[in-house]
Amino acid sequence: MAAPRIAGPWPESLWRATAPFVAPSPRLEGEQRADVAIIGAGFTGLRAALELAQAGSDVVVVDAGDVGWGASGRNGGQVNPMMPFNGPEQLRKLLGAQHFERLAEASLKSADDLFDTIARHGIDCQARQNGWLRVIHSAKAHQAALRDVAAWRAMGAEFELVEGEALWAMAGTRAYRSGVVSPRGGAVQPLMLAQGFAEAARRHGARIFGQSPVTDLSRASGGVWELRSKEGVVRAPMVIVATNAYSSDLVPGLRRSLLPATPVQIASEPLEDSVINEILPQGHTISDSRRVIMFGRREPDNRIVYGSMGRLVKPDVFAGFDWLRRDAERVYPMLKGVRWEYRWGGHIALTDDHLPHLHEPQPGLLAGFGYNGRGVALSSVMGRVLAERALGAPAESLAFPVTPIRPVPWRGIKRLGMGPAIWTMKMMDYLETR
Repeated sequence: MAAPRIAGPWPESLWRATAPFVAPSPRLEGEQRADVAIIGAGFTGLRAALELAQAGSDVVVVDAGDVGWGASGRNGGQVNPMMPFNGPEQLRKLLGAQHFERLAEASLKSADDLFDTIARHGIDCQARQNGWLRVIHSAKAHQAALRDVAAWRAMGAEFELVEGEALWAMAGTRAYRSGVVSPRGGAVQPLMLAQGFAEAARRHGARIFGQSPVTDLSRASGGVWELRSKEGVVRAPMVIVATNAYSSDLVPGLRRSLLPATPVQIASEPLEDSVINEILPQGHTISDSRRVIMFGRREPDNRIVYGSMGRLVKPDVFAGFDWLRRDAERVYPMLKGVRWEYRWGGHIALTDDHLPHLHEPQPGLLAGFGYNGRGVALSSVMGRVLAERALGAPAESLAFPVTPIRPVPWRGIKRLGMGPAIWTMKMMDYLETR
């Protein structure tokens, strides 16, 4: 196991450039006692901290970086109310009827849950619920969308299939055949959302420490857990691990139960009204159905943010931006020649079954992660669910099933093969769209 290290520098992202300055969290020093200790100051850990602190629990959050340093402050900021990859029938087979109903309901309501939480706590994060458009790239994907939309609508989901002029009026591009629109989707400035969660949690008494990687997690006498960093210790009867793709081996097997993937993004210079008004003119966010998806949005200052999968070259150095720019110009030809002012990347966690995972490997120890690219909404719901469990809710009542930690089969080979696999999937996507 590699020794936990203090997180690296902040990425030069649009989110970092436009978020207000927030003083760094203090380092963990000396001894702290709490009812609940949380490792990870991203959406999951911070939403859990907020819910617990509101309920009267004494909460300590510890992070190797700081609030929103990982995926929570780097992602595309899309609030998408739908599970990734798996359609309703696949989910039902994976989960069984009871767990399927609860998870499906939580997923479909996840965007509303987040926007309601933002409004309730007065979080300033440029939140807008203008809808989400998932555009369809091929005839095969169109048929799958027809089936899935019908199944989701039967459960009460507000999904609508759009084609032709109706699609083009929403998307501002003719690069796709059809699309599925959800009025419940939207967007946030993700780093500002993380900062807002942290501020709200602090108002209710939570303590948050940064630049303090946890080097040891063990259970002491009396059932109390001890989290140790280089300079401090937290003692608490309940621990929540919310480190997602940045997980280590603090919890045995946790790191090997997920696959880290590396999305990258670019943000344009502010565009002229004549250009920006042609792109997503009704304010939707957009993603597509390709295996190597794109996702995009327009910003209040007339920028376009566009993302897809990239790769990590070395720590904190990402690649894949040239392909990303070309793809943005393919979808939106009016972007040719614009200057892309920001480029950044980060890591998300994929799971083998494409489902979020909730684990309770020992009494008083919880872990939640694995949002497979839909983390803005689902990670917040996971934080709430972890708080419910920490407060004593029965496992069988939770939105996410509590499952054993299982390693990803052939994980090492899959990690090594991630780059070639992305290239192969891009080729398959290209052939399907010809």
